[in-house]
Amino acid sequence: MAVDVLLGLQWGDEGKGKIVDVLAPKYDLIARFQGGPNAGHTLEFDGKKFVLNTIPSGIFEENTLNLIGNGVVIDPIILKRELDNLKAAGHDLLAKKNLVLARKAHLILPTHQLLDAASEKKMGDGKIGSTLKGIGPTYMDKTGRNGLRIGDVNLPDFKERYNKLVEKHINILSHYGEVDDFSEREKAFFEALDYLKQFEFVDSEHLVNKYIREGKKVLAEGAQGTLLDIDFGSYPFVTSSNTTTAGACTGLGIAPTTIKEVFGIFKAYCTRVGGGPFPTELDNEVGEELRKIGREFGATTGRARRCGWIDIPALKYAIMLNGVTQLIMMKADVLDSFEKIYACTHYKYNGEVIDYMPYDINSIKPEPIFEEIEGWNQDLTGIRSKDEIPAKLASYITYLEKHLEVPIKFLSVGPDRVQTLEL
Repeated sequence: MAVDVLLGLQWGDEGKGKIVDVLAPKYDLIARFQGGPNAGHTLEFDGKKFVLNTIPSGIFEENTLNLIGNGVVIDPIILKRELDNLKAAGHDLLAKKNLVLARKAHLILPTHQLLDAASEKKMGDGKIGSTLKGIGPTYMDKTGRNGLRIGDVNLPDFKERYNKLVEKHINILSHYGEVDDFSEREKAFFEALDYLKQFEFVDSEHLVNKYIREGKKVLAEGAQGTLLDIDFGSYPFVTSSNTTTAGACTGLGIAPTTIKEVFGIFKAYCTRVGGGPFPTELDNEVGEELRKIGREFGATTGRARRCGWIDIPALKYAIMLNGVTQLIMMKADVLDSFEKIYACTHYKYNGEVIDYMPYDINSIKPEPIFEEIEGWNQDLTGIRSKDEIPAKLASYITYLEKHLEVPIKFLSVGPDRVQTLEL
């Protein structure tokens, strides 16, 4: 009777989708528990590439049910586009009946996106770096207790509720200036909702707990990363949901005592998208090389990711918050050509040397202290067994395990699902 949780330990983009896809055959239910369509979970197999924004990454496993949980915010237009793209590629989820939606998941309205854009524009240089998909304003309406949930679409007064919320948004937008025309997007919104009504809406808390009682295996899939958590991330440059293990409890309706394994995913280096602090950032030719080799551009937005060396204090912080039991290191192959790599082990902060992430890294910038590590200078992409791992990479893995005090159980050496080694 247990749920395993899989989540990111950095600023997102760690490769969660790929690992969920690899692990999916072991699970009866994959449940996405938070976030919105700003997620870009990339999966590659059989010479094909898929990018999922809202749909859980276990969708290609025939015998696994996939749930969009109550903690997720859904843009019907984007979700319909995802479903259409999958159908065109030979994966008709309506026919397969392996996707269900939580009734309590909140809806992103067209006017939520207008609010997002207006807010970012007003903030100017201090902007968060939002993807402008309306996610933040949707969570604001959720906590403000006047949002709309996908289960509401079957209520007789749904259109009335919709109009009331839109009226509120327009009143707010009028203070920013002229309100952009959203009639075309509104039309697409209702067309998409009509399409989504063909899928099963469920009380996700009852569904997940039924699976647990029956002894079936459940994997909770997170989006974004721990350092973007609304409570514990680099506030205010964070996302609008709880990206930590605790978010799986509220985002699915499960008790903390049901959680067993917590898979923490991190890159062999570090990246960040959008604004906000990034202690180990390499704003130089080395960072540019990491970006180029690692193809570090957002799967959903196309935005270039900021790149830097691995940050051990930040990882230790994320491991502590999540109760991580197993680590998964991604993109080791990106470091193949580096003679030397570096790991941040401490910060210089306020005149002190510390080994933890402090309260404020925005106004007071931590200065990273690095240790130099020998690179392996070997192409890893063809490796298919842990026995083929070069000695210097094995040494890097051991080095990280010593600092992080959690075993690294999986290693990714390329984007394809077959380029994943169990250690």
